[in-house]
Amino acid sequence: MDKIADKIKSVNKRYERLDNAMRFLVNNAFTFTVGVMGFVHAVLMIIFWIAGVYPLAQFNFFSVVVYVFCFVLCRFGHLLPVYVSIILEVTIYSIVSTYYVGLRCGTYCFLFSIVPIIIYFGSTLFKGRQRWGVAVMLILNFVAFVVVYFSFYFQDPVYVMPASITLVLVIFSAFAMVFATIFYNIMYIYSSENTMSVLELKNKQLSADAHEDALTSLLNRRGFLPLVKSLMAGGKPKKFCIAFCDLDDFKRINDSYGHEAGDEVLKHTTMMIKQELPGSDICRWGGEEFVILLRDCDLAAAKIRVERLRKTIESNPTSFFNKQIFVTITIGLEQYTPKYAEPESLIKKADERMYYGKQHGKNILVFENPEEE
Repeated sequence: MDKIADKIKSVNKRYERLDNAMRFLVNNAFTFTVGVMGFVHAVLMIIFWIAGVYPLAQFNFFSVVVYVFCFVLCRFGHLLPVYVSIILEVTIYSIVSTYYVGLRCGTYCFLFSIVPIIIYFGSTLFKGRQRWGVAVMLILNFVAFVVVYFSFYFQDPVYVMPASITLVLVIFSAFAMVFATIFYNIMYIYSSENTMSVLELKNKQLSADAHEDALTSLLNRRGFLPLVKSLMAGGKPKKFCIAFCDLDDFKRINDSYGHEAGDEVLKHTTMMIKQELPGSDICRWGGEEFVILLRDCDLAAAKIRVERLRKTIESNPTSFFNKQIFVTITIGLEQYTPKYAEPESLIKKADERMYYGKQHGKNILVFENPEEE
């Protein structure tokens, strides 16, 4: 079992390293592309210098300078000029190199190598109708290929390359074309999958946000009411109680210490409720009000648990910037019976009892109201 666990950990680490590498490439795609293009032209410069084709060696030197400048633009976030520079440079190079060394050397293949670059970066830079510009550039790229191919098909090159160097150029050009196609397709697939994962995560977060309170991460009304309704629905009656809680004089805390202190009090109160009533469903009803669903609990048991919560809150102040903020809580408690047809009616009864406590001293638990009799 330990060996299997170690293998799983090893695979996970490798996958994590691969994922980190892909994320790095996606986030630095332009810089990586410019670096690779500069390296390619540096290699071509050496090849043509060795072959004695000095005009192309000089042209590739100029291309390296262009990509160094593009690298600087990438660092400053000016990506559109880089995008245009790559397309123009490759197109001009394909035409000029084919003129000097002919079709047999395959340098026109670089026109195909920028097709995935046009698509991948174009879909990032352009939005909406602007993306039609990507289609236009692809058409112009194809037109350039047709013009180059037919213009030099019957024309002798200016330089006749040795067979060995011609073979190297053909393989190098074909490799650049295949590499670009595979690499940018992988980048596109990874980006798409990553985008989908991010969207799914955001959707889950939005779904959680729709049912949770942002400050305390407790349920809100939308998330809480269906839980109560499900316990009330049909079948054998469920035994549970609702406690409606309200922090006493909460406005005074906000006025005296500020709203940040008030938020800290709410979070500290949330923590104490969770600790004292584990397994209960807790809702931030609104402002400083909390509603608690105590499952499998009759009124007698709920009274003991909720009274303990009241005393805990009373005796445990909230620490805020070296200040001790003492708060108390008034609680109304009611047990579910079949007379309550909807969650709101049950919660309203607990709320009424809490309000009665507010009118009769605060910091108390009310589980029956003499005025109801």
